[in-house]
Amino acid sequence: MKADQLTITLGLEEEFFLVDPETRDLIRDPDPALFAACERDSGPHKVVHELLRTQIETNTRVCHSMADLRTALVETRSLVVETASRFGAAVMAASTHPFAHWSAQAITPKERYDRLTMNFQEVVRRFLVGGMHIHAGFGAADSRIRVMTALRRYLPVLHALSASSPFNEGRETGLKSYRLTLIGALPRTSLPPPFRSRAEFDRLVADYQAMEFIGDGSELWWDLRPALRFPTVEMRICDICPRLEDTLSIAALYACLVRRLLRQDADQGLPPEPPTELIAENRWHAARYGVVAFLGDIDAGKRIDIDEYVEQLLDHLAEDAAALACEQELRHASEIIRRGAGADRQIDLFRLRRLEGDTIPQALRAVVDLIIAETREGLA
Repeated sequence: MKADQLTITLGLEEEFFLVDPETRDLIRDPDPALFAACERDSGPHKVVHELLRTQIETNTRVCHSMADLRTALVETRSLVVETASRFGAAVMAASTHPFAHWSAQAITPKERYDRLTMNFQEVVRRFLVGGMHIHAGFGAADSRIRVMTALRRYLPVLHALSASSPFNEGRETGLKSYRLTLIGALPRTSLPPPFRSRAEFDRLVADYQAMEFIGDGSELWWDLRPALRFPTVEMRICDICPRLEDTLSIAALYACLVRRLLRQDADQGLPPEPPTELIAENRWHAARYGVVAFLGDIDAGKRIDIDEYVEQLLDHLAEDAAALACEQELRHASEIIRRGAGADRQIDLFRLRRLEGDTIPQALRAVVDLIIAETREGLA
């Protein structure tokens, strides 16, 4: 396959929470001037409102390498962190807030969000979550669909590396990613079905539209989907990572997997699809245990330590990492497993502070401080 046919572009969306530095609670109704300033100064990137007023979302420009994506993410994170600080707010990159309550939040006034609230009621009102979506642009439409289907088996490990939502409304949930539980109350979430062509996907969208379940493909909230407005495959399963280096590592792993599968699709063909039920089982274990999960090895038919699984995967992707010049970022995935993802650091600090005599509210505020500090790491 020619090198130009293996070109991959990347774009990344991050959904942040805005926090009161004094109380460490979410800011219910941030100053609209904060958003206006971010939008004004966003340059080639995009900054938008999210479902809740306490959230702010950044979209990077289209990036053509991992170094390019690193630059873009430093720019978008620095923009929201510095701008929020001028308006007396802190920025938190985690997929749930440790103790904030959904009932205290306000929905962003927007026709789309009003319609979602009317249709889904309490499910949407409880939607106090933030995520990270990674777009990969590559290949022709049918090839993107086939690669998207082949990517499904890797979604659990990508999710485990990102887990950052172990708390919900002041409680330790027992899951490393409670966000997936909250999202799962909506229809058209979780794993996409296997598709063999773009036409097959388009027929399903048309059936949904004919029955007036959706207006367009953007209302399919799967873990992975073809983007509506761009020639990309959008990975949506991941929690937002507090640390920039973890974000880049997951993006590198995603890009390398895309490249490897794209090569296979053009050469010997993609491997047979495993049962969706087994991928879903791994997905649950990734959300429950994160980087200490024992996942099902679908090819070997047995359980495997996620550490061993990732090491094998990184070896298989070495050629693609070299071609994409992201060897360092890819290898960082092993560091995430050894040192813990965002959820592990939150739980460890909470339990340590409790052992040292903090009350539960005091320990949870310390967790918020940790996330805020990690969100700033690596910025200019």
